[in-house]
Amino acid sequence: MAGRRVNVNVGVLGHIDSGKTALARALSTTASTAAFDKQPQSRERGITLDLGFSCFSVPLPARLRLAIPAPDPALEAGHDLGESELQVTLVDCPGHASLIRTIIGGAQIIDLMMLVIDVTKGMQTQSAECLVIGQIACQKLIVVLNKVDLLAEGKRQTAIDKMTKKMQKTLENTKFQGAPIIAVAAKPGGPEAPETEAPQGISELIEVVKKVKSMQMFHMPVTSAMQGDRLGICVTQFDPKLLERGLVCAPESLHTVYAALISVEKIPYFRAPLQTKAKFHITVGHETVMGRLMFFSPSPDSFDHEPVLDTFDFSKEYLFQEQYLCKDLVPGAVSSHQANEKVGQATEGQCPQQQWALIEFEKPVTCPRLCLVIGSRLDADIHANMCRLAFHGILLHGLEDKNYAESLLPRLRVYKLKHKHGLVERVIDNYSVIGRSLFKKETNIQQFVGLKVQLSTGELGIINSSFGQSGKFKIHIPGGLSPESKKILTPSLKKRSRASGGEVAKQEEGAEHLETTQHVTLILSFKRYVFDTHKRMVQSP
Repeated sequence: MAGRRVNVNVGVLGHIDSGKTALARALSTTASTAAFDKQPQSRERGITLDLGFSCFSVPLPARLRLAIPAPDPALEAGHDLGESELQVTLVDCPGHASLIRTIIGGAQIIDLMMLVIDVTKGMQTQSAECLVIGQIACQKLIVVLNKVDLLAEGKRQTAIDKMTKKMQKTLENTKFQGAPIIAVAAKPGGPEAPETEAPQGISELIEVVKKVKSMQMFHMPVTSAMQGDRLGICVTQFDPKLLERGLVCAPESLHTVYAALISVEKIPYFRAPLQTKAKFHITVGHETVMGRLMFFSPSPDSFDHEPVLDTFDFSKEYLFQEQYLCKDLVPGAVSSHQANEKVGQATEGQCPQQQWALIEFEKPVTCPRLCLVIGSRLDADIHANMCRLAFHGILLHGLEDKNYAESLLPRLRVYKLKHKHGLVERVIDNYSVIGRSLFKKETNIQQFVGLKVQLSTGELGIINSSFGQSGKFKIHIPGGLSPESKKILTPSLKKRSRASGGEVAKQEEGAEHLETTQHVTLILSFKRYVFDTHKRMVQSP
């Protein structure tokens, strides 16, 4: 009887024609029906079109034996369990840019990533995208410099050393700094070469992998399986053409959602801003659909709070953002005030520790809670030297009701901060002033009655009523105007009252124009909640 078996999924990713499938073939001892480009379409086009699965096994390293549960003594009695094994399942991913959806899906089931680099070409566009996907989806990386047999023999080691240093430099600013780099020749002589020449560097690569971390599992009968295992299940009297790629799961572990709240993080290599209302390709598991986003952040006084990545708190208030906030958002040529107005509600010079997004899917998706979400621009030119992966995040809350806009979104307390600016036109008495330039002539001022306004001289006023038909309004000052405020306002009133036509009137008009810098300004600030159907204006107590 076979001993205990620990499975680890290793993704084989890289640019097209870097030799990924040849590497998987050289490593593997057992292949599934989907391995090594067996599909007719793959053979016809000469490229990998879907995920391929194969495996090899090695004795279980001693350090891993303590990490797996001990066998049941009752089952062990009378049986020779044999040696425990580490089964390495290779997930061969496509390399063509147009198949990025499949690459992202494959990356989400791997524990370790092999980034395959054609040593004669170095990092290429899809190599870089695969590295970005690796940073999001897994914790460990091995760089494989393939096709070393194509290097001139006399200069081979020098070229390998040079490319190794380049890759070390590339990895310096990633979480894979110091990752092992192994040189191999998975298929010496190229794809059409005879099988007589053995692959080079494969045993060294296997050693590195060992150091890093009624059903059949690769033709081995098993009685149970767990997340990450590769299985073949025999279903009788069933037409396989009727089956599409899907999910096998425990009851109630998956949910079909029409929208989702995610914790979001921008991928720094994506050059464009992430705008609210923009559409992105959203990948959840093996499914990619279009989705429209709305970004929001904590209230400014909570910008420095530590991220919470396992739940979403509906009891808190959140600040609407016109786009995702990041440190490189504001160009140097734009003033801080202009920048803040442009991006929404950002506090100058600050970025929150955590930001969120509401994603509204064009069609519903089925996924577990807390799953990985990746946003990308797959409609971008695949030949352009640019990163198409825009952001990643964790799905914190799925909206399962088809009518979520009415039933659930009103619970989401995302607000916009509104600021209106006006002027004090004149004083009525110590406790009342007339304001202007805050509203348009056609505005219904009655809906603003009772809201507080701040005078630039420091007093707090309350909008009392409209005044006339031109958008002016009356403000009550509960604490009264200060002597300094009256001193600023009174001189201009006296000059206006002495003006009496002719040249004198023109001079007074000029004098009044020169004093506009001393006018008392008004600021009306309030919150308006994005999903409040009544569009109420709320001010802090």
